[in-house]
Amino acid sequence: MASSTTAEAGAWKWAIRKRVWDALEADGVARAPRPAHHRIPNFDGAAAAADLLGRLEVFLNAQCVKVNPDSPQKQVRFLTLSVLDSQMIPTGCIPEASTPAGAAKYGRPLGLDEKIKVDLIVIGSVAVDPNSGARLGKGEGFAELEYGMLRYMGAIHDSTIIVTTVHDTQLVDDIPLEKLQVHDVPVDIICTPTQVIFTNTTIPKPQGIYWEKLSSEKLGHIRVLRELKARIEHETGTKLPCGPSVKLPQPQASKEEE
Repeated sequence: MASSTTAEAGAWKWAIRKRVWDALEADGVARAPRPAHHRIPNFDGAAAAADLLGRLEVFLNAQCVKVNPDSPQKQVRFLTLSVLDSQMIPTGCIPEASTPAGAAKYGRPLGLDEKIKVDLIVIGSVAVDPNSGARLGKGEGFAELEYGMLRYMGAIHDSTIIVTTVHDTQLVDDIPLEKLQVHDVPVDIICTPTQVIFTNTTIPKPQGIYWEKLSSEKLGHIRVLRELKARIEHETGTKLPCGPSVKLPQPQASKEEE
């Protein structure tokens, strides 16, 4: 019953995702890895969107930038390393097969006790509303979990700017704010190949990890979350709640992602 209720509650998200994925393919702007469906879609002009981001003051003034590992943000990662020489690519919440090669080769792992300050977060999206800053990812919730862990570590706070780079086709106006959940992460800035949009979002940002929404399947899939849960339970002497059961999609490895 819980799984059914969860699926019904997320049906509207999947309808929007499918419409955007279909449009990217139909318009001929989707780029490898293909198809665009069931992933953060790569698109024609991804580098141009990244270049617009790279000119923003919030980017140029950042000391540490957290960048997602997906293909459309490849140029963002390049700019971050070449211009700022400091970036954080989260790999604790993504399948090992999808871990960017550059992060594995040149980076170092960060523990939950690491004292860092992230100045800017770049996040991948499937659909985003320029009027409200509401965002939909690919449906696996990894971006939300990464955000929650950074909040737990004290690395970010409410005023930490969140940016997404997308194609103009991914801009939508029908994400119902009243149906967003407490862990959904909004964006402050949207960069497309043609424009920069400041959303002035008023959507509250997540305050941490909402364990009551985290399924046992996803917890079993992500080691760092299991470690964090065990730590909190040990420190508080209280067993944390667990969310409804879900069926996790199979990880998609891609040679295009690095």
